[in-house]
Amino acid sequence: MPPETLLSLRTRLSSLPPRSAARREEINRIADLFGVSPSTVYRALNALHKPKGMRRSDRGKPRKVPERKMDRYCELIAALKIRTTNKKGRHLSTNRAIELLEEHGVHTPEGYFQPQKGLLKRSTVNRWLNDWGLDYPRMTRATPAVRFEARHSNACWQFDMSPSDLKHIRRPAWIDPKRGEPTLMLYSVVDDRSGVSYQEYRCVYGEDAESALRFLFNAMAPKEDNAFQGIPDMLYLDNGPVAKSLVFQSVMEKLGVAWQTHMPAGSDGNRVTARSKGKVERPFRTIKEAHETLYHFHEPETEAEANLWLKNFISKYNEKSHRREAHSRMEDWSTNLPDNGLREMCSWERFCAFAREPERRKVAADARVSVGGAYYEVDGELAGEEVLLWWGLFDHELFVEWNDRRFGPYRPEGGPIPLHRYRKRKPSRREIRAQTVAKLAEQISLPRSALAGGREVERVSADIVPLPKVRFVDPDPWGQMSYESTLSARRAISDILDRPLAELPADDLSFISDLVGRTLNKAEVEDAIKDRFRRN
Repeated sequence: MPPETLLSLRTRLSSLPPRSAARREEINRIADLFGVSPSTVYRALNALHKPKGMRRSDRGKPRKVPERKMDRYCELIAALKIRTTNKKGRHLSTNRAIELLEEHGVHTPEGYFQPQKGLLKRSTVNRWLNDWGLDYPRMTRATPAVRFEARHSNACWQFDMSPSDLKHIRRPAWIDPKRGEPTLMLYSVVDDRSGVSYQEYRCVYGEDAESALRFLFNAMAPKEDNAFQGIPDMLYLDNGPVAKSLVFQSVMEKLGVAWQTHMPAGSDGNRVTARSKGKVERPFRTIKEAHETLYHFHEPETEAEANLWLKNFISKYNEKSHRREAHSRMEDWSTNLPDNGLREMCSWERFCAFAREPERRKVAADARVSVGGAYYEVDGELAGEEVLLWWGLFDHELFVEWNDRRFGPYRPEGGPIPLHRYRKRKPSRREIRAQTVAKLAEQISLPRSALAGGREVERVSADIVPLPKVRFVDPDPWGQMSYESTLSARRAISDILDRPLAELPADDLSFISDLVGRTLNKAEVEDAIKDRFRRN
């Protein structure tokens, strides 16, 4: 229908009332004139003088390559970029990926793909990668964050440590000359529900379980004015040396604390696995920006002074507003405690008994083991055995585990036993059994048929024939078996008795004179002296 006819029709319809029957007659007359239906006339009037699209009908679809193939090529190029990404974020460019596809092709589970040379252009591929959401920034973008929060106080604590901006203090409590000056480290736990924080300074040489356990005990121990305390239900920390320590895991298990670490970076796709530690990282930044910047005016000299200043700031920090409630962090912590209350912390002595580290060692032949320069004398039946030592981080008692049995506790002993002061130890059950078996070995015998093969008639009884023996005559060139003279023998007797011979009674002196005159053998002299004076 010509536009002039439609314009004339619209003019006539505009002069008629909206619900007039004449309007329908005009529409029907034009429809009969052009041989179309009334609906077509209505659509033509509706489309009259409306803006028309100036784009191609195949907009949004590849023209040179079918859409399905182009989509597959873009997926392969995006996959090549992701596969070749290193830790610094470097990856293949689009040009290089197209070259590899055209020259060598790619093997996929669906088959082998190798486009013709000159089929793919860099600008075209980049355009479709961007339009279809396959460009590198979108492929590596992290997933949306998910917020979580504990329902009750002490249900979850987040634990972490961070080097202080002060780095070192002037007078640390202790210094290892081999490792240099210790680093001033900030230790922190934050309640997941309320945001209440407890922090301490500690001079350490890296992250170790001993310092972390000392800090956690102080955080859980009772405090004045009902401050932040108690044993949490769960401890959330990063997957570092502390979480991997067997001592830390053992202590948490005995305290009834479920420890949880976030997944390693890159183990869950593009998700930032350390994002959930934000509640413990935020106080670190606050401390370093609002508190440690004042160290430019006054710098703490000792660890105790630094902790005193930090405690003053943390108490004010906990009294500030909660992140979403209308009260302070400390009020939120005390208000949302569990119905049964907080779990009290054990004593320091009991905590020390929990912190024991296993170490597999072999006991020496003298039933002693050396740990940290100290000697521990264990049971005699453990001599020469490979055992599992359980030594405490905070005490000096040692326990030994062998064949699912626990021995101990043992305390440090001195050095080697002085000569002539040795006292024979009580034989262990293993030694007694070994002696029994050795005695049995001397008493048993085999029938002759074991050697003759059963061809000889066995004797009625297998009598034990004693072996002929000739006593060994020791030349003793170095004077190890006998004393050189009677004077040497008298000096040795004085050492055995630990007193001068002149202080002895006359009958004892005559006994010694007869003894050294009769023999100079060291064993005989020592046995005779010990027998007489021990009996007296």
